[in-house]
Amino acid sequence: MAEPSKVIHIRNVGQEILENDLLQLLRPFGSIAKVVMIRSKNQALLQMDDIDSAIQALQYYDNVQPNVRGRNVYLQFSSHQELTTNTDQNSGEGNSQFRHSDQELAPNRILLVTINHMSYPITVEILHQVFSPFGYVQKLVTFQKSAGFQALIQFELQENAIQAYEGLQGRNIYDGCCQIEIQYSNLEELQVNYNGERSRDFTNPNLPVDQRSSSSHQQPGYIEGGGVYGYRHEPRGSYHQHQHQHQHQHQHQMGGGFGKSTLLVTNFDPDRMDEDKIFNLFSMYGNIIRIKILRNKPDHALVQMTDNYQAELAMNCLRGARLFGKQIEVGYSKHSDITPSPDTKDYTNSSLSRFHSVSSKNFKHCSPPTRTLHLSSLPRDITEDDVIGHLVGESDSGVVVNVRMFEVNGKRQGLVVFESEETASECLVEKHGSVLDGCVLRISFSQTERRN
Repeated sequence: MAEPSKVIHIRNVGQEILENDLLQLLRPFGSIAKVVMIRSKNQALLQMDDIDSAIQALQYYDNVQPNVRGRNVYLQFSSHQELTTNTDQNSGEGNSQFRHSDQELAPNRILLVTINHMSYPITVEILHQVFSPFGYVQKLVTFQKSAGFQALIQFELQENAIQAYEGLQGRNIYDGCCQIEIQYSNLEELQVNYNGERSRDFTNPNLPVDQRSSSSHQQPGYIEGGGVYGYRHEPRGSYHQHQHQHQHQHQHQMGGGFGKSTLLVTNFDPDRMDEDKIFNLFSMYGNIIRIKILRNKPDHALVQMTDNYQAELAMNCLRGARLFGKQIEVGYSKHSDITPSPDTKDYTNSSLSRFHSVSSKNFKHCSPPTRTLHLSSLPRDITEDDVIGHLVGESDSGVVVNVRMFEVNGKRQGLVVFESEETASECLVEKHGSVLDGCVLRISFSQTERRN
């Protein structure tokens, strides 16, 4: 085993894994000074602020297998004791994988966009369709680098670029693939010489047209044939971007799910679940408007989310999850919304809603059920035994495998590992929003271990 180091080497980092995903693995153990994504080798190097933080992280992951976006990643000490920048690492937008991680890059009206897990070709037109709902896109340039297919996108206003960053980071253009990873560029102005298949200046339509053949510049790495829904050039993209003239076509191709924000949840245990517990589970993936348990079918419930993106996210993450010995099913309801009534519970103004805007950064932390729960808003003097006693009681303490307490920005937080995803899910639905020593407990699934 390598000598302990502040630098942690992570292997098996697939193209679908974002830098932010790796930061989530290590931030509970301390500040991260630097990060290098080595895309060509599916590896990454992350430097902690001090060696003790790195040791604690590796000791924790000796007992818990970190799984990111369905892929096991492997951590070890690096042979490097320190990461140092050099000219090559900081030259060229396409290779700018080195940066000071916990220092926010300055917002800029130019975005550097990387498309990960690219199963279908991405064109200038598709990128313009995805990004233009956030503001006027002036210029767009695409290129191929070692990090994969990338683009530089220049907005007229910096605030529009910020909105696009917050609204699209981590989203998929197509279902299950073509994931958007965004960084702020350090360029001040994009230079576009041609209007063509790889670049476009929307402020100057009179530029020369690039005559190079599209067949000779085919994008590598994408699969021929139709996608999951049998279409190739109709991106799903952001929930902001769907245009009215394509609505009927998308409804047919996507099983009628387009635009629907109300879900039908079935096969849960009606003796163990009520509206509040359903809320605790589904509010992981968006804000809830109303919930209605069907009295003639007590193991059926309608859940109305704020918009169709949140509903789709909840459906994809929770379909088939196990809870109290039952495997719940989640699908779209035939009802577009839930009509207020005495047997309907309204959560519009719930203080436990997690998302304060449609572009909330909390979306990037959403995860399917895992064995590991993240606890926040903990009392400052709380102990591990206090946490276990509150969550499961002393008689059931055996279902807890590991507990780690830490502080982030002076606030007490914790990670609790359970023996199974099912017991972790049961704890979340029962204890999220509960009061511990005067503090309202916030619980979510942690991304340190994702469901395969």
